Amino acid sequence: MRLAAIDIGTNSVHMIVVRVRPDFSFEVVDREKEMVRLGAGGLDGKKLTPEAMTAALQALKKFARLAASHEVDEILAVATSATREAENGGAFLKAIERRTGIRARIITGTEEARLIHLAAVYGVDTPKPAVVIDIGGGSVEITRGTGNQVDAARSFKIGVIRLTERFVDSDPISSRDERKMTRFIRDEVDRFIESIVEMGFDRVIGTSGTILSLGTVATALDSGAPPSEVRHLRVPAKSLRRLRKTAVEMDLEERLHLPGLDPRRADLMVAGAILLDTLLKRLDAEEITLCDLALREGVLLDYIHGHRKHIRRVDTYPDVRRRSVIELAERCAWEAEHSRQVAAIALTLFDYTKRIHGLGDREREWLEYAAFLHDIGNHISYGKHHRHSYYLVKNGDLRGFEPEEIDIIALVTRYHRRATPKAEHIGMTELTKRQRRSVEVLSAFLRLAETLDRSRHGVVRGIKVSERLGQLRIDIKAVGDAELEIWAAHRQAGALEAALGRTVRLAKVPYRKPLRAMETELTRQHTAQKVRPKPSPPRR
Repeated sequence: MRLAAIDIGTNSVHMIVVRVRPDFSFEVVDREKEMVRLGAGGLDGKKLTPEAMTAALQALKKFARLAASHEVDEILAVATSATREAENGGAFLKAIERRTGIRARIITGTEEARLIHLAAVYGVDTPKPAVVIDIGGGSVEITRGTGNQVDAARSFKIGVIRLTERFVDSDPISSRDERKMTRFIRDEVDRFIESIVEMGFDRVIGTSGTILSLGTVATALDSGAPPSEVRHLRVPAKSLRRLRKTAVEMDLEERLHLPGLDPRRADLMVAGAILLDTLLKRLDAEEITLCDLALREGVLLDYIHGHRKHIRRVDTYPDVRRRSVIELAERCAWEAEHSRQVAAIALTLFDYTKRIHGLGDREREWLEYAAFLHDIGNHISYGKHHRHSYYLVKNGDLRGFEPEEIDIIALVTRYHRRATPKAEHIGMTELTKRQRRSVEVLSAFLRLAETLDRSRHGVVRGIKVSERLGQLRIDIKAVGDAELEIWAAHRQAGALEAALGRTVRLAKVPYRKPLRAMETELTRQHTAQKVRPKPSPPRR
């Protein structure tokens, strides 16, 4: 299974594409990031600016195309502080879905903190209690926990964009503004951090671009060159304190020349350095371990943990259409063996008579899916289960299908018993002449196939169809007592006669067990149903 996770943050928009391994870990196959400054000028309940939203939408359009190119099965998108607080945050999410097809959801600060913690302890294996700090543009998340178990989690509105807009009025920052910023940070976090210190912890882990950037620059100033790898890099708190003192004395032009600093972060670096140093000082931490996993990886880990059954199904049915049909069938407690037997018989009839009906591979696929779903209406009641099946298919949220395909599959299930399709029936009037013809032929196959497993015992082991002088002879190879099937098939043969313009003769013939090198027709059909087709692109 392939997944994409998108973090619509206050400062940057990130996406990661991964392949889920059989052991439910994952490997990264692609990643992308755009610094869009979504929260610039739009925090504390203000509106997101048109410029910021446009930049974010352009990035997300690119992300959607990239995800489609990787044929991901799901796109998981979350929005954080900037969208969470904005007056027009809801309208922004609707614009994202309308323009890109991505359905993003807003998460709370506490949920954001929990997901970041999952990512951090996945990236930095630590069996002992750890504190995780993530510094974003609008908020800071701080957690304390052991492994995946989070004991304390809080989100604070002290992100670097917010602090910069509120306290940085000069370049370099004045000593007075630096003191005001430090005091504000302490007032926000002191009580929570005191509780964490009382609980105790073994190490501090830092995630997010701001912390990784500060750690890189601090190491470069200490060693004379940026580190080749930041993952798991341990940065002394003293080094970060020296970086703070250096940064507050520099103007923007000077900061741009700091070794290892991303120029796009130079204007927010002062607030970031003051913030991180203040937090480490309050924690009385001697060092911080850098982790390059953050919210997006946490979103993936949380999804994988909660959807293991679904992931196994994706591995079994990589095609989104087939998987969607099976999921609907399972939700409605389908009779799997019976439905597969009916599908195998119906497809055998379809294949033998292809020269007569002239339908193609797409119609064959509709027949198979209709056979899988024809009895799901029993989930509601047996009496009119064909009508209930129609309703469930129409409203079953089948993915990967065009609307008219769902209409046709639903109608084929509707006509597997009782009335035969008529042009004036509800649902038929909206179809083209060719589509109505498809419903007539496919439902006739399904109707006859259903009768040939009337007892639910799978007695029919093979079918052979031959045509001579306008007559179809259907030889039914069965074991044991197949009288119920033969009787029921004779009663329903009229629909197939009308659909194909041929008289139908049914005959039971002895079933001879095939030699090892041979298969029955139905065995071949069952095998074909299990072949894994090429995955379809996701429909978001």
